Parts: sequence; C-alpha cells; structure tokens
Amino acid sequence: MLQDIKILNEKETRGGFGEGILEAGRRNPNVVALTADLAGSLKLNAFIKEFPDRFVQCGIAEANMIGVAAGLTIGGKIPYTTTFANFSTSRVYDQIRQSVAYSGKNVKICASHAGLTLGEDGATHQVLEDIGMMKMLPGMTVIVPCDFNQTKAATIAIAEYEGPVYLRFGRPKWPNFTAEDQKFEVGKAQLLAEGSDISIFACGHMVWLAIEAARALAEKGISAEVINIHTIKPLDEAAVVASIKKTGCIVTAEEHQINGGLGDSIANVAARECPVPHEYVAVMDTFGESGTPVQLLNKYGLTTAHIIEASEKAISRKNG
Repeated sequence: MLQDIKILNEKETRGGFGEGILEAGRRNPNVVALTADLAGSLKLNAFIKEFPDRFVQCGIAEANMIGVAAGLTIGGKIPYTTTFANFSTSRVYDQIRQSVAYSGKNVKICASHAGLTLGEDGATHQVLEDIGMMKMLPGMTVIVPCDFNQTKAATIAIAEYEGPVYLRFGRPKWPNFTAEDQKFEVGKAQLLAEGSDISIFACGHMVWLAIEAARALAEKGISAEVINIHTIKPLDEAAVVASIKKTGCIVTAEEHQINGGLGDSIANVAARECPVPHEYVAVMDTFGESGTPVQLLNKYGLTTAHIIEASEKAISRKNG
C-alpha cells in the first residue's frame, strides 16, 4: 500500500476548503459563509462571487460572527464561520460553548492557519491547543483532514452532517496525495498502510510525514501500520483497537500540544481496551515562535525523523 501512495501535487489545505465550500454551496442552497475580515485568506472569493447573497462579512468581530451563525441555524441555514484557528477557538470559546455546543446548533466552525505551520506570524497566531479545547465540548465533532483533496471532501461532507463541527486546516502548500474523488466519512479512520510492528496514528499535515516514516522504517525491516485519524471526535475506536491489538505499540503524530490532542484520545482508548507502549510526536508543552514551517517543525520535533525515532523507541519498549 505504501508504494501506491504518491504526491499528486502540493496545495494548501485552505485551498481545499475554498473549493469545498463552493461545491457545498452549489449542492445545498442553505449553505452560508461568514468571515471575520479574512475572506481572501480562507479562499472564499469564488463562493462570494457565485453566491453574494449567501455571504456575511462580520468584520473583526469573531464573537459576533459565532452568534450570527448560531442564529442563522434557527432558520434552517447551514453557516460556515471562517477565520484563523486561534481566533476560531481561543477568542470565542465562550460563544461556541454557550451558543453553539450547549444549544446544539448546526454551525460549521472552519479554522485555517492552524498549528506551527502558520509559520512567520509567530506564537500569538500558532494555536496549538485548539483540538483539545474543541473536543472537550459535548456534541462537538472535530475534523483534521490531511491534504487538499481530503479537506475539500470534508468541507462538502459536513454540510450534510447534522450538528456542530470544528474543521481544522492549514496555511502552507503541502503534499496532496489522497484521491480527488474520495467520499469523506465522518468518524471513520483511513487505513493508509497495513503493518504488524507499530501503529502510527496521525492527523493533518503529520499524515504525510507518517507515510514517509513508514517507508523509511520498512527499509529497516520494520512494518508500520499508518492510520489517518482525520476525525478526532467521534474517534473510530474500533479501528484503533484492532490496530494496536495487532502491533502492540503506538506512535501518535500531531501538530498540536502533547496535552489534549490526538495522542490523548488514542491513549484513552488504549488504556481502556488494550494498554500498550505509546510514544508521542507533538509539541512538548511550549509556545511556538516565528520561522518557516519547515524550521519550526524541525525545532519542535515534528518531522519524519522524529516519527521514526519514536517508533523505534515504542518497539523497543514493547520488546522489553
């Protein structure tokens, strides 16, 4: 399976969102786009041109945007709120909790420029806590697609998925390798490579690095199973348990703090169902800084080499 995965091109995942919301708008007249002064950054221009009467420019007033979106759902609309991930969560957590999650509103919170790969804008914009914040809200679905094509597919799919959704994606161009015509299934993990020695669970930009790591491990005679956990909540627990019962050890890789993210979700399942050695590839309880995406991923330990190292450590622990 690994040999069949090839880079089609390099595209921004936020571009996949832009194409996805346009297609969702064409399929469903209730889809509405809102933004907090970031239409260009969220690739909304094509949607605005085609559906000018279904676009709301809220200005730099993110809390108000969430309230407007919650109100629109009462009339049957499907609002997609758009801004940077930091402003989509930290700045408006109270409004999301009260007006969206507690009220069970069908709002799609679409967050670009997430994680370290935001790059040069620095620590104030590089939100690394958002997955944890959002998955703790009762009823909130949390989705972190891995590339352009999957982000597009997820953006289309959530229009037909009832309930609040947090959709997280990024700024930089990144390897685009999943199928263009894929059907996105909320809550269903994607098995990218079968293996018997180590289970590597990854989300977002880290999925491609996990694939690269699995190829390098194969050259060392290590068989790695790679699973794309694009939906962190609801988690595909059956897929997680089946994999770790087979391999006996885990690596999780995410562009997020070590606390509260994908790794902790996997650890929760493993602790209940099948405790095994588990190594994390994540940001180690620190803020980011200004730099290029590649520089930052290297400095904070989120690279192919770090996934390989973590895999070898987990296997060593398994073998005693």
